[in-house]
Amino acid sequence: MNRLATLCAAGLLAVLPLANAQAQAQAQAYPNGPVKFIVPYPAGGSTDIIGRLIGQNLSDNWKQPVVVENRTGASGAIGTSAVIGAPADGYNLLMGITVLIQMPHLKNDLPYDALRDLTPISQVALSTDLLAVSNNVPANTLDELIALVKANPKKYSYGSYGNATSSHIRGETLNREAKIDMTHVPYRGSAPMLADLMGGHLPIAFVDVGSAYGHLNSGKFKVLAVSGTQRLPFLPNAPTMLERGYKGFEPYGWFAVFVKAGTPKEIVDKLSREVSAIVKKPEISAKLVELGLVPVGGSSEDLAAAMKRDSEIWGRLIQGGGIKLE
Repeated sequence: MNRLATLCAAGLLAVLPLANAQAQAQAQAYPNGPVKFIVPYPAGGSTDIIGRLIGQNLSDNWKQPVVVENRTGASGAIGTSAVIGAPADGYNLLMGITVLIQMPHLKNDLPYDALRDLTPISQVALSTDLLAVSNNVPANTLDELIALVKANPKKYSYGSYGNATSSHIRGETLNREAKIDMTHVPYRGSAPMLADLMGGHLPIAFVDVGSAYGHLNSGKFKVLAVSGTQRLPFLPNAPTMLERGYKGFEPYGWFAVFVKAGTPKEIVDKLSREVSAIVKKPEISAKLVELGLVPVGGSSEDLAAAMKRDSEIWGRLIQGGGIKLE
């Protein structure tokens, strides 16, 4: 038996270098054909713009087509399911956003678990939400707004860019933290919500910075505070919610690249290096900043750690707000 065990161990040791060599060769050859980049949201939005930026640069680097495909619906679940259902070979990439880690806390019958079924590649950019008010709201600071809403119970509503989205979670967190009672008005996206805010038809809104960025100098609304842990350089006078004493607004929204779990580590590492290097290119960083975003880059491990941390935070906020995606 000892001799048999020794022979088996020797055989395994002989095979391992061969397997490693094959894996390295596979990674070096990757990609040797077209790569599909799934964006689970409509064309023209921030996720689509970022996906096309990254995809075009990957194509230029690889001299291979990277085809962006918009697979929309079910809050991103349709496009995400398409990547998870594809082979784990690195030829199907996903442009994912924060909802990937929010969704398990919002819906019980998801066909996948993002933390289990996807492998992170690299975080691309961070996004913040702005607490904005219409010009006809008599408040110029967050403290003034809270006092106004408290003095007028059930009079003021806040808009979100959709039910069970980050902005909905922010609104219910503020209701709870400030002990106020704003009524939630969900919109089908940021564009119609922003139009109502600027037109004076919606008093208060949590709007994503990417959608609001081009209108910040319009003079049609006031930004009273921002989510995240740091002030935005282009809104230096808008404090963070945390600065004003309100907790639960620390996690950022993010855009990131993923592949199916089980993709060979050599390919994951190669993709991670490629995407991170693209994000750090001055012209790409500049375009992300033009969208109001903070460029990140970084490794697969960095993104995995951020997902785990943020998933726990979003989970507490969603539960605390009693938010569900029906």
